[in-house]
Amino acid sequence: MKRVLLISFVALGLASCGAKKKIAELEQKNKECQELLNSTTVKLNLCLTEKEALTQQNDYLKKSNTDLINNSKELAVLTTKGAENLERSLESLKEKDLKISRLQDAITKKDSMTLALVSSLKKNVGLDDQDININVEKGVVFINISDKMLFKSGSYVVTDKAKVVLEKVAKVINDKPDFECMVEGHTDNVPFTGNAILLDNWDLSVKRATAITRVLTKELGVNPKQLIAAGRSEYIPLVENKTAENRATNRRTRIVILPKIDQFYDMIEKEMKTMSK
Repeated sequence: MKRVLLISFVALGLASCGAKKKIAELEQKNKECQELLNSTTVKLNLCLTEKEALTQQNDYLKKSNTDLINNSKELAVLTTKGAENLERSLESLKEKDLKISRLQDAITKKDSMTLALVSSLKKNVGLDDQDININVEKGVVFINISDKMLFKSGSYVVTDKAKVVLEKVAKVINDKPDFECMVEGHTDNVPFTGNAILLDNWDLSVKRATAITRVLTKELGVNPKQLIAAGRSEYIPLVENKTAENRATNRRTRIVILPKIDQFYDMIEKEMKTMSK
């Protein structure tokens, strides 16, 4: 009996020792699992923190990218508009340059015709006679002929000597059907005594202008549509009427030859229409 009890106690002791060992092993494993859990929890928290930071950074980058895309689109629109405005400005400058060029061409053409006219007048009329003067002012040709060559004192009857000169002038005018001529009568400041026909220097200057116009049209074949008769009396002197010589200089007939103004403007308008096509 005692032997049986002893064996039982020994068995129980052995079992108790095995359980304690097992428990110790389990506790050790539990400790290791807890440490692993704690370590994993720390790493998880770090990962979550990094994830949040990366998420915020990603959101920022997305917003920045969106802003850049929007800005790029706006910049593209602005660049396109700027390019269009620049192109329009360049086209406008080209048009203005072309207009200026066309106008210059028209003016040059007029000036060329004027120079050709002067050359023809100098060749045909000549400058040897001191009583004839040909000059150009602002694109207009002026022929000044002293009245002592054209008329007798106080008269508006054209002399035969004058007709020789007027014939040469008429030839030049007839060669220029696109020009107009104004025949101007000028007197000195000595008052005209007047008669039944002529009352003053106005009348005398006009009658001399119409007398020359009549010779040019009726005797020398100039187209009347090209001529204008005008009297300027004493009011546009070349020199002061202080001496007899100066007064003789101021008594003159001036023939103004110029391109027809309407045709000159038509020429410019034609150039403008050509540019607009």
